[in-house]
Amino acid sequence: MQCARLRVYVTPKAGADVVVGRRGDELHVKVTAAPEGGKANAAACKVVAKALGVPKSAVRIVRGDTGRHKALDVDGVSDDDIRRAFSS
Repeated sequence: MQCARLRVYVTPKAGADVVVGRRGDELHVKVTAAPEGGKANAAACKVVAKALGVPKSAVRIVRGDTGRHKALDVDGVSDDDIRRAFSS
């Protein structure tokens, strides 16, 4: 099974759940959830999964549980799929 790693910068408590675009070498994701009890992490995974057209269970945080800078692994997609989905 394919798996791609994606670097993400998450802004919690935003006005909407949305992929903003690139922020340096990271994908900038805004979520309405607060950074309490993993709510913002779960929301960020859901936003990324929706944008890539994969189930939210295919996206997991592998680094950065408590910070804004995160690394996500996404099952079922390639690095090329990610580049195409989030190219500006």
